Amino acid sequence: MTDETPETIRVDKWLWHARFFKTRGLATRVVGDGKVRVDGTPISKPARTVGPGNVLTFAQGRVIRVVKIVAVGDRRGPAAEAQGLYEDLTPPAAQAPPKNPRFEGKGRPGKKERRGMAQQKGDIGDRDLE
Repeated sequence: MTDETPETIRVDKWLWHARFFKTRGLATRVVGDGKVRVDGTPISKPARTVGPGNVLTFAQGRVIRVVKIVAVGDRRGPAAEAQGLYEDLTPPAAQAPPKNPRFEGKGRPGKKERRGMAQQKGDIGDRDLE
């Protein structure tokens, strides 16, 4: 046997080697459900082979990942080694919309503050009591 790495590898095995999924069975299930695209084409067979230059698109949690395969790899090694197997093309996450502004931590105005605001506006003042 030679120590050369193969030029292609099963897509489920590569996803597991690159540490996108915790188990190979989970990677197989995601591919089998048709949730992985290779170069824009949806696939549903975990035995589909991929190699350097292929672009994979798949969902990982709530994030859609887009990665370009750089190397095949021969084992599931540490995270630093796994990050060398791909180039991340995932666009940066869009910022969440800002939350509603708060009333500076003071809460709702009380009866006294409401009367003061109304008096400043001129709503309450000189009342005719005729």
